[in-house]
Amino acid sequence: MAEMKEMGLTQMVITDPVSIAHLAVHYENPMERFWALYLREDGAHKLIANRLFTLNDVSGIDILWYSDSEDGTVLLNSCIDHTKPLGVDKEMAARFLLRLMEQGAAPEYVNGSDCVDRIRAQKDEQERELMRASSQINDAAMAEFKKLIRPGVTELEIAEQMEGIYKRLGADGGSFGALVGFGANAANGHHGPDETVLKRGDCVLFDVGCKKEGYCSDMTRTFFFGEVSEAHRKVYETVLRAQEAAERAIRPGVKLSEIDRIARDIITEAGYGPYFTHRLGHFIGMEVHEKGDVSGGSELIAQPGMTFSIEPGIYLPGDVGVRIEDLVLVTETGVEILNHYTKELQVVEE
Repeated sequence: MAEMKEMGLTQMVITDPVSIAHLAVHYENPMERFWALYLREDGAHKLIANRLFTLNDVSGIDILWYSDSEDGTVLLNSCIDHTKPLGVDKEMAARFLLRLMEQGAAPEYVNGSDCVDRIRAQKDEQERELMRASSQINDAAMAEFKKLIRPGVTELEIAEQMEGIYKRLGADGGSFGALVGFGANAANGHHGPDETVLKRGDCVLFDVGCKKEGYCSDMTRTFFFGEVSEAHRKVYETVLRAQEAAERAIRPGVKLSEIDRIARDIITEAGYGPYFTHRLGHFIGMEVHEKGDVSGGSELIAQPGMTFSIEPGIYLPGDVGVRIEDLVLVTETGVEILNHYTKELQVVEE
């Protein structure tokens, strides 16, 4: 509500299911149905919900129910102050926003997503503990994934075992589809696992994450199978130097664009500048990619509670791809690295 006031908004509609869960405890996947949290300055907040939903864990807020034969936007419109601007979130489907506009819900519509996104970006202590727990499981899982590297295995065979390992270690499941890349495939930054067979000298890139009690982890490690060439070793060591230098620079008050520059300069000075093809990091929490990034174009300043990835990479087409990724938490005095699985170059023997 304070963020809304700062934006000059007296009312706002949130339809992003994850943001609703963050504010009202309950997560619901509405599929094609209308699902909204309406906030207003006088405290007369409403949840607009389809009768199919079960909201036993929701309390302290009025729930307005509608059936499949009714229009949920009409129910919402009955609550709106039609004389004031209406904040809407960036996830509101056009089919619902257009219906509100047709009904004359407000004289002006404002993208109010920052009101929620800024709160989600800075984790409170309970959220920090959940982020730590999720990353702790991810560390343990990476050790298990390394054991899957063996002669003749395919990327897909490894990827298909990851979900079971996560659940055995206490996670709710994966936080995204695991990325597994052998050799030249790893030079495609987001290569999906396929039937490629592992061969001696290949790099093995695992970009993986799990979810624990609603909070996500994300980590990348790059191994080598059988042997590592001097050229590939140089690539790996350059990425590692860039990654660790960026992490050392994180503290409250630092521009995130500066963190990106530190890593990028190291990679550029080593001669690989054109092969670092993406931003240094993304924000993370209840979703793997949340609003906010660590890039040269970011205007954000590091603040306590922010959690984001630091993941430089070098991708040489047709040859090798190396990425090393940790999650970091900005603390009141510096930074806490949430991942503890070793970043030393590891060669898995045949």
